[in-house]
Amino acid sequence: MSSNSQDIRRAILAKWHENLSKYGNLFSSDSISGTSPPSVFVGSYNYPKVFVGPMVPPIHGDTSILDSPEKWKGKSLEEIVNFRLNLIRGIQKISIDQTEGRYIENLQEITMSSKPADSDLQFTKTTSASVSLDGESAPFGPVGEIKSAKFYDTSATKSIEKIYYDKDLNAQDAVLNLYNSGIDISKIQKCFSIGMLGQRRKLVPTKWSITATDDIISKSLISEILDYPLIDSYRIFTYEHLGNLFSVILFPHRWIYEMIEAWYSNGILGFGYDFEDARGIDHPPAIAGAYFAAKLGVSEYLVKNKIQAGVMVLREIRPEYAIPVGVWQVREGIRSAMKQSPMFGNSFDDALVLASNKTSISKLEWISKGNIMKLIHQKTIADFF
Repeated sequence: MSSNSQDIRRAILAKWHENLSKYGNLFSSDSISGTSPPSVFVGSYNYPKVFVGPMVPPIHGDTSILDSPEKWKGKSLEEIVNFRLNLIRGIQKISIDQTEGRYIENLQEITMSSKPADSDLQFTKTTSASVSLDGESAPFGPVGEIKSAKFYDTSATKSIEKIYYDKDLNAQDAVLNLYNSGIDISKIQKCFSIGMLGQRRKLVPTKWSITATDDIISKSLISEILDYPLIDSYRIFTYEHLGNLFSVILFPHRWIYEMIEAWYSNGILGFGYDFEDARGIDHPPAIAGAYFAAKLGVSEYLVKNKIQAGVMVLREIRPEYAIPVGVWQVREGIRSAMKQSPMFGNSFDDALVLASNKTSISKLEWISKGNIMKLIHQKTIADFF
């Protein structure tokens, strides 16, 4: 990463240490009393026996902002990193098949809560307030192995409670039911992760549940989109936040979708991409969860406007994005892009020029790293009827 990224990380870490000089005793203790946003986390290390537990800040009150990505529009990278660092993560090692029992059921109860939940955690030893920030992994606050945990004053969200007790509903339908009920995607992901959905329930590592939820919802939306009429214009939407610049091109074509990412590593530009047609994608995307997060944001727009289109998403990850904070920022970035007033192009090439001009990367570079031109010129099943 460039020195710019390193400088940003150093500055954020320095402010965190400054904060610890005043409140460090709250983060280095064998117990914590605070209000969970509510938030739970399921790790992937040592799968299928994983570390599972609540995330709690050492403060009481309305802490919902600390783990609600849908509310983070306009927040700076430093603010979001601090939200993460202020959450102390309690853990116990649990088998993924263990979705019952007092500890897990308590976590499920706070997950379905409609408001932050007061929590008292006792740890087996004093937690360490020492944290590290790098350009590869998401930031986390202190971690402590739980000896005992108590939660108070939860209030179940009715639509989640109904799905929780419906063990005849499969996980995919449960996710869609909650989404169509207006539950935030970040909330659905937590329910999925802590083993609350489906017929054969399991704990699902948080990072996997995030991608699975985005995939399930976007796939369902696209099944609707395939019945809509084609868009009759070339539209370009752009949005920038947290050092990520998104340019989205919609063009007249049966559903095809490509996402290309570009990033800087030691001053060298790297690329990654993946794509699909109306049959979907049959392998894990080369660009991982960002692929599904962006697809969900675009497909919501198409469903809302009852139109079908070919889609190309360009994501330029700039050095200012010095600390990765999760694929939620791709989903919310694309959602924000699709709410902007679009530019209009006269052709696909014209639209690509307009989209590329918003980035620091040329049209030819973007095109050479992807597959969109082949996709556009391939015959579709519809061409034979």
